[in-house]
Amino acid sequence: MCGIVGAIAERNVVPILIEGLRRLEYRGYDSAGIAVLNGTEQLKRLRAVGKVKMLEDALDASPTHGGVGIAHTRWATHGVPSERNAHPHMSLDGLAIVHNGIIENHDELRDDLKRAGYSFTSETDTEVIAHRVHHHLATQKDLFKAVRATVAELEGAYALAVISENDPERIILAREGCPVVIGLGVEENFVASDVAALLPVTRRFMFLEEGDVAEIRRTSIKVIDRNGDTIEREVRESELSADAAEKGQYRHFMLKEIHEQPLAVANTLQERVANGRLLEAAFGPAATAIFKRTEHVHIVACGTSYHSGMVARYFIEQICKLPCTVEIASEYRYRNPVVPKNSLFVTISQSGETADTLAALRLAKQGGYLSSLAICNVPESSLVRESELVMLTRAGPEIGVASTKAFTTQLTALSMLVIALAKHHTADAERERGLVQRLIEIPGLIEKTLTLDPVIHELATRFADKHHTLFLGRGAMHPIAMEGALKLKEISYIHAEAYPAGELKHGPLALVDADMPVITVAPNNDLLEKLKSNLMEVRARGGELIVFADPESGFAPSEGVTVIEMPKHVSYFQAPIVYTVPLQLLSYHVAILKGTDVDQPRNLAKSVTVE
Repeated sequence: MCGIVGAIAERNVVPILIEGLRRLEYRGYDSAGIAVLNGTEQLKRLRAVGKVKMLEDALDASPTHGGVGIAHTRWATHGVPSERNAHPHMSLDGLAIVHNGIIENHDELRDDLKRAGYSFTSETDTEVIAHRVHHHLATQKDLFKAVRATVAELEGAYALAVISENDPERIILAREGCPVVIGLGVEENFVASDVAALLPVTRRFMFLEEGDVAEIRRTSIKVIDRNGDTIEREVRESELSADAAEKGQYRHFMLKEIHEQPLAVANTLQERVANGRLLEAAFGPAATAIFKRTEHVHIVACGTSYHSGMVARYFIEQICKLPCTVEIASEYRYRNPVVPKNSLFVTISQSGETADTLAALRLAKQGGYLSSLAICNVPESSLVRESELVMLTRAGPEIGVASTKAFTTQLTALSMLVIALAKHHTADAERERGLVQRLIEIPGLIEKTLTLDPVIHELATRFADKHHTLFLGRGAMHPIAMEGALKLKEISYIHAEAYPAGELKHGPLALVDADMPVITVAPNNDLLEKLKSNLMEVRARGGELIVFADPESGFAPSEGVTVIEMPKHVSYFQAPIVYTVPLQLLSYHVAILKGTDVDQPRNLAKSVTVE
């Protein structure tokens, strides 16, 4: 998952490219580079290992300027982080390329190019594309046609931008499986991996479709679709502000996004619920007819989104009385599922570009499902465009690597799906009003939970010397325990695992000792007494217990038992969202105390995965 940015203008585009890279650095921070055509039509390239700041230092030492340029911030896939593997990559005759994605047949193409006399200076799949474009220029005699001929040979995923000394008036752009946008200015145009990178220079955007190849000039844009037809893509006005991707008063993006959750959840509910009713047309004009016919729900997602789907399964089965299956997208792709009658296929993704999830959706379209529903944060994404029904989560840009508001807004959207299905299967109007009211109360409950921040900060000090942690939950809180464990792992690097509390006696209990804190989410529900007995087993073995509990749950602090009191009267329908928040805060504060880079951790969890 890398970030690309490009610009063509009368003015010097270098500051635009660098600011775009800063805003895209969440997509990769192993290396950064820039290639610019200056006034003499000579291409100058600068690359640096590490973050964008290192590239800025290189530019200070060797200033450059020009009206056409491309730039890249890298998350290493093929080849170690190094200057030779940093983008932009070049071929002969001053041709340069930046690329996001993975080319699966690069070895085959590389061997063919070596036989044709090309030499390679990097280990990347991207250098193969650069040489391939140059190779096709010999016969095509046109950069646009050469790029089209090249992408026709590529297997995998890519968003790529190409410039050439011999063709200094345009940038050629192509996409397949990776997001890319075109930003429209006044006699200047821009390209980037996402909208946020270009908000300082434009609010008008064009989104390419799969298989598109585009020619970007200062005063015009031409798009050719997969079939070779010239096509007009819709221009849209972004509603995001230029500071939407800034940290503001907060130390880290993650902390900012944790605190944005009351607003994000409220925005997700806005115009979807009113007067105690769910407006199910928010899912799409065909929603009512589809929900009436739905007899089974199949949810497919990756990572954090998978956890949100696991929560939804409990509610779909308990409230709607419909069978529900939840599956990891990368596994769904490689089996031949039996599709029950009238089964609704639901995909969940923050970006809407996760390759495994997209592949699952495309496979499902051939599998006899009733319909498809996407729960997603990006309206212009492939997942949204390719699904029949859509529920947008309205979380705004999520820059922090450890997903926070994306998760809670996904749970909010899934809760609305539960209500929509229940309306047609189990719930009367009074039941619907009750569930809608519970949803409306959630932003306020999150606000109350955020006031626990000082308490959780103090609690985090106990983890400074720990290397292992267990998370426990029962019922719909088990996926929340899994999400808490994931957060702790991905930004503090503490080995954390989650189990249903009842599974302790089937093996994990043997691991519990004074050096392994056990964290439990314990809302006041009908599984509480069973949970209490599970926790006593932990204490009997000297394990330190940390319990996030309802004030009326009956948990009392004692030696080795710390109780964090959550807001009162959180219902079972609200608990997964509300009890997620303190686990996010805990993982954040532990990471700070351990000195890890919260916004740029070792694992770039937002990767658009390609197998």
